[in-house]
Amino acid sequence: MTRSHTDLDDPLADFTRTTVTVDGVAKTVHVTGSGPAVVLMPEMPGISPDVARFARWIRDAGLSVYVPSLFGTDGAYPAADAGAAVLRRACVSAEFRVLAGSGTSPVAAWLRGLARFAHAERGGPGVGAIGMCFTGNFALTMVLEPAVIAPVVNHPSLPRDDPAALEIGDDDAAAVAARVARDGLKVLAYRFENDAFCTGQRFAAYRALLGDAFDGRVLPEDAANPEPPPFFRDVVGCAHSVVTAHFVDEAGHPTVRARDEILAFLAERLKAE
Repeated sequence: MTRSHTDLDDPLADFTRTTVTVDGVAKTVHVTGSGPAVVLMPEMPGISPDVARFARWIRDAGLSVYVPSLFGTDGAYPAADAGAAVLRRACVSAEFRVLAGSGTSPVAAWLRGLARFAHAERGGPGVGAIGMCFTGNFALTMVLEPAVIAPVVNHPSLPRDDPAALEIGDDDAAAVAARVARDGLKVLAYRFENDAFCTGQRFAAYRALLGDAFDGRVLPEDAANPEPPPFFRDVVGCAHSVVTAHFVDEAGHPTVRARDEILAFLAERLKAE
C-alpha cells in the first residue's frame, strides 16, 4: 500500500513552539538545542522534514536553532500541488520582494529582530543566519543586525526574473558590503551547477558586491539526490537544495561535505571565546 504524503510529515515534537513578536508582528518560531543561536530560515514550501533534519544537525553540533514559520504548513512533506500553492501565495505576499528592482523584502527586518531576540536568549559572540532557496539572500541582509556574524546563503532563488540580480535594495547592499568589510565577516554560499534558480551569474553578483568575503561553492549537478520529494521533482525540476531535498546521506558524498562545512563554519564563529 502506498503511503500518503501526510504519513511522512514531521511533528516537530522535539522543538519548542513559541511566538516571537518584532515591531508588533508575531510569528511562530520552532526552537531546539542549547548554546549560541542560529536562525535557520526555511526554503520553499516551508519547514519540511528535510529542513527539520538540517536543524537537528545544527542542534547536535552544540548550537541552538530558531526556525521561523514564514510560509507553508510546519512539518509538512513537500507535495507538488500544495507546495506550488504556497509558492504562489508567497510571490504575491507583501512580506517578500520576488522581482528584480523591488528592493529588500520587508520580512528581513523581522528576521533581524529575531536574531536580536535569539542572541539575548542564548548569548555567545553572535548569531548565525542560514537562508535557503526563497529565503537564501535573507541571510545576507541579516548582517545589517550587528548580532549576526555567521551568514550562510544557500541556493538563493530571488529575484525570480533576473538570474544575475540580488534580492536587496541599493542602500542595503552598500551597508551590507561596508559591514562585511569593517568586521571581517565571511559569507559562505552553496549552489548546484546548472541550478536554474540560482545561477553562476547570481554568485558572480555576490562576489562583485562582497569581494573575497564571499565564499561561493558549487557542487556538481549529478551529486543531487535523484529522487527528491514531489515539489522538488515536479515544480523545482532541477538540482537545487544542497542540504535538504537534494541531500544524499552517504559518507564522503559532496552534499555531506557541504553540510559538514556549514556546521564547522558556524561552530568556528559562534563558539569562539
